[in-house]
Amino acid sequence: MKKHLVIIVSLMFILFGGQVLAKGTVMQVSTIDALVAGLYDGTVSCGQLLKHGDLGIGTFDRLEGEMVVLDGTVYQVKADGTVFKPGAEMTTPFAALCQFTKDKTILLGQGLDFKGVEAVIDESLPDKNLFHAIKIKGTFSYMKTRSVPAQIKPYPPLAEVTKKQALFEMHDITGTIVALRCPPYVQGINVPGYHMHFISEDRTQGGHIIDFLVDRGTCDIDTCNEFLLVLPTEGKDFQRVDLSKDRSKELNQIEK
Repeated sequence: MKKHLVIIVSLMFILFGGQVLAKGTVMQVSTIDALVAGLYDGTVSCGQLLKHGDLGIGTFDRLEGEMVVLDGTVYQVKADGTVFKPGAEMTTPFAALCQFTKDKTILLGQGLDFKGVEAVIDESLPDKNLFHAIKIKGTFSYMKTRSVPAQIKPYPPLAEVTKKQALFEMHDITGTIVALRCPPYVQGINVPGYHMHFISEDRTQGGHIIDFLVDRGTCDIDTCNEFLLVLPTEGKDFQRVDLSKDRSKELNQIEK
């Protein structure tokens, strides 16, 4: 049984110099507050990411679309709604993933929405102070997602970008929700609570989830007790950005 929460902050040369992550580890590139502040330049390649996990979410260099990592494949949902498999050299400014190992499976009843699914999963979790990677396979009577286009420097803050986000609505669609549930004490590092992305079964639609309704679904959960935070070392943007500000209001606006 996984018992002890371990949080490690790593420099990139340590992580990508050959270190192998243990199962039950969430590896994250940069922090959510850095992304909210407008740090969109990619720092880690998709090829490097996949050496350390096969399920996760994130974004891409210059904020070009939403990332879904499923079964060891990276998908890029662009602002025009198209889905690509980016090359290994494509980079990310922010992503979180793990080597997914199912610890628990729960069934999701018909008619559950975003909040309803959150409540069902929360009720099943014995320890809400750990990290939980989530994979929901099913059919959804309704799915609403978003994506954003690549940005041009000087980059605007994320709250400004999402005001011009592209919205996608899908009906009676089969696919997979990839999500991460973070404990409340990660505020500023990741999104406290649930952060969910979607990819359709035929890999042609997806994005960052805004809302959905379950028709039928199966939810697999991997409880993770280690967290590896990889901070940028190249360039000066991360070193210069003011991360002392409370950006929780901006983040709530962005997530909604």
